[in-house]
Amino acid sequence: MALTSSSTLSISSSSSLVDAKALRQLAAASPQCVTLPILPLPPAQSQNRPWKTTAYCRKIARNVMAMATGEAIATREAPAEVATTELPEIVKTIQEAWDKVEDKYAVSSLAVAAVVAVWGSTGMISAIDKLPLIPGLLEIVGIGYSGWFAYKNLIFKPEREALVAKIKATYSEIIGSS
Repeated sequence: MALTSSSTLSISSSSSLVDAKALRQLAAASPQCVTLPILPLPPAQSQNRPWKTTAYCRKIARNVMAMATGEAIATREAPAEVATTELPEIVKTIQEAWDKVEDKYAVSSLAVAAVVAVWGSTGMISAIDKLPLIPGLLEIVGIGYSGWFAYKNLIFKPEREALVAKIKATYSEIIGSS
């Protein structure tokens, strides 16, 4: 494939600026080049509210200067008084329980074993769920057992009271008397 060009482009080693129009005319004359139109600049987003941006930037600059010099920031009383966030009650309870544990290695091992067991059981359940008849059969068994449990323990008042007493006894046995 023979390339012929009617105009030649020479670049000198001097550091002079090249005119953009001259380059576009050269590119238009050359059949190998494709030029793209120059897009206009996007409009500024803060044209309708420039005062908000300016005020925000000034506030940030004041805060940075105040922190650098150690002065009090306008929104705080003193730099030494840093607001401490309160932990939720459950986090405090967990921290206290963890501090009371003597064998932390055993508790950590049990926690990891529990996570692995849950992960394995979900895999096993998803594998069983893919079998053709087993999920429907297990659903029928679950519905039947739930109905039997409700009939045996929840419908009549004496059985309901016995169930509640048994649950409370089991709870107090697990938690212990305090």
